[in-house]
Amino acid sequence: MDSAEHNGGHGYIHRKDDYLKRLRRIEGQIRGLQRMVEDEKYCIDILTQVSASTKALQSVALGLLEEHMSHCVVQAAAAGGREADDKVREASEAIARLVRS
Repeated sequence: MDSAEHNGGHGYIHRKDDYLKRLRRIEGQIRGLQRMVEDEKYCIDILTQVSASTKALQSVALGLLEEHMSHCVVQAAAAGGREADDKVREASEAIARLVRS
């Protein structure tokens, strides 16, 4: 069982509604991109919207990462041991994925 399950949820849970609202907005942006391609809109206009969608997703990712670091990683570090090492490694890998994207 995940340590977050022991502690009443994941770090982002208090902002769950905010994250869902933001993700629904991004979903709408992606549907708009599909319509733009269907309607054969100008390439640069589509690329501008792709950039906006990408930035919105990155913002969600950074928020989740911050929540993870301040909640899950901090709690695991306080407990120590292998779980702490695993949480730090997971966070490092997530950061590496974000940097590469």
